[in-house]
Amino acid sequence: MNSPIVQSTHGVTLAGGGPFSARDLKLALARAPVPVAADSGADRLLELGVAPDAVIGDMDSISDRAKAKIPQDRQHFVAEQLTTDFDKALRSIQAPLVLALGFAGARLDHGLAAFSTLIARADRPCILIGPQDVAFAAPSRVELVLGPGEPLSLFPMSQVTGRSEGLEWPIAGLDFAPDGMIGTSNRVLARRVVLEFDRRGMLVILPRRRLDAAIRALRAAS
Repeated sequence: MNSPIVQSTHGVTLAGGGPFSARDLKLALARAPVPVAADSGADRLLELGVAPDAVIGDMDSISDRAKAKIPQDRQHFVAEQLTTDFDKALRSIQAPLVLALGFAGARLDHGLAAFSTLIARADRPCILIGPQDVAFAAPSRVELVLGPGEPLSLFPMSQVTGRSEGLEWPIAGLDFAPDGMIGTSNRVLARRVVLEFDRRGMLVILPRRRLDAAIRALRAAS
């Protein structure tokens, strides 16, 4: 296994080439203060006045202007074309938390690819921040502190089963699959929600205002 490009004891904010605002970036950096870019995410960081500690990717979309502004030793070229820049960057980061911006919302195919990467790299504690929601790959067991009445969606990226506590519609006995049973728009009944799954493959999707709850849950599960 190759050594990680970015090693940090602090959380990493990973910027992609999709849209995100200065407010989004401030939100993420307050919780994950190390800025890293996946390819053209470097352009967006620079536009918002933040210089990335590292740029990782195949470098096919970063601008020449951004390349000129970023020291060469911070630019990390990953040549293979079989994976996305999000995958290249995420697998190259060793940190207690990664908050990913600019990977969901711009194009459907990019969003789907980002969800696939969350599952493929589930060993990396990563939360994808979208315009309205946050998403992360569920560990085998996760405990969340939420508000009764709030939405919680479960979307399977593969065949997976599990059990739950604190949801209006319990998931025990259900066989989830992307082409079958899915778990969108469930609802929180109790302040404490427990989810357990038999294997990797489930995405947990929460309202964006519950980012901190998701962070605490992933840290406790690691």
